[in-house]
Amino acid sequence: MRVTTASPSWLRPLKGAGPATACLALGAVAQVATLLLLVFAGGPVGVVAATPVLTPIQRARLHACLDLEIPPPPKTGGDTYKERVLHWLQAGSSWRQVGYHLIAAPLIALAGLLALALWAASAAAVTVLLWRLGVGPQSWFPLTGGIGRQVLLTVVGVVGLYLAATLSKALVRLDTRAASACLGPSRADQLARRVAEVSESRAGVVDAADAERRRIERDLHDGAQQRLVSMAVNLGVAKATLPDLPEHARKVIDEAHREAKEAIEELNNLVRGLHPAVLDDRGLDAALSGIAERAPLPVRVKVDLPQRQSPAVEAVAYFVVSEALANVVKHAHAAQAEVSVERIGDTILICVSDDGVGGADLAAGSGLAGLAKRVASIDGTLSVNSPVGGPTLVSVELPCAR
Repeated sequence: MRVTTASPSWLRPLKGAGPATACLALGAVAQVATLLLLVFAGGPVGVVAATPVLTPIQRARLHACLDLEIPPPPKTGGDTYKERVLHWLQAGSSWRQVGYHLIAAPLIALAGLLALALWAASAAAVTVLLWRLGVGPQSWFPLTGGIGRQVLLTVVGVVGLYLAATLSKALVRLDTRAASACLGPSRADQLARRVAEVSESRAGVVDAADAERRRIERDLHDGAQQRLVSMAVNLGVAKATLPDLPEHARKVIDEAHREAKEAIEELNNLVRGLHPAVLDDRGLDAALSGIAERAPLPVRVKVDLPQRQSPAVEAVAYFVVSEALANVVKHAHAAQAEVSVERIGDTILICVSDDGVGGADLAAGSGLAGLAKRVASIDGTLSVNSPVGGPTLVSVELPCAR
């Protein structure tokens, strides 16, 4: 069990003053380099040129003293050194760093020197009585007056220590805020980085879910489905080879045989709904043609894709068409339907239309709402145009890489 002891209340204002003072001292030392650049290396131009070196020094100072990690701003692009320099000069983060080195850091360092001077003066005043006891009153202590003035100096020194600690911590808070705002990425850069991380994480989740569906499909196809087929075959053999069974036993076998075949058909539909094998083997065109062949109404399919797309995009496109045609069969009372898939630039456009009664509403909480969420999982969009009386057009745009 860890035992912790609380600091006395009168020492709490001094807590954290040590690292803060060290940070200010190192900041003052770092400003010597900036001052030398201003005096001997072309003034502000020298500071601008040395900013790529000064910025890591300041970040290292804050990390060493305060354990503050300031991430670097995004790197500037460019193939040649000249292009990289031009991009750096055009970046807003570069001039924020220059502003810190020319304005914020010198002012904070100057205030830090005042805080350090206050620390030194206060420490000297506090130790007046200790020096009197150590070296005797006949030394330099007459310069400080009598014992009453020396006690007063000690009290003033204690107050000065508290003031120095408070000032040091306030300056360090100001320094950390200025450094975080000027030396690190901007708010827009942080949001862009976060969006990229979230997009990458979501893509990983989508891929993992798709891989899990494939695994379930394989397990069902190779396990439960094969056992049902074997059971149906055995029941069929029993019907054919045991003609002398009682009537009630034959009825039981017939019923079990029929239910086994129905279960196999339902399992086939479930497996195709999870992830059809034809989608992996032959691509989106063949998979959509299979959906059209199984539909109870005429469906014309047109797929114009120059190449295979990513597995996630193909899976979403397949389920979009499958769910849309299922809705047509259940609700549209249509005589025919049409499916078209084409690539336009960096977008795959999927259109599913029918000549039914219309009235489909995306906001009504139907299966279309779930389909819209599935499309949004890969940054796609879904729209429905379905006036009462028809026709209905479901349009989906899915992003794809070049």
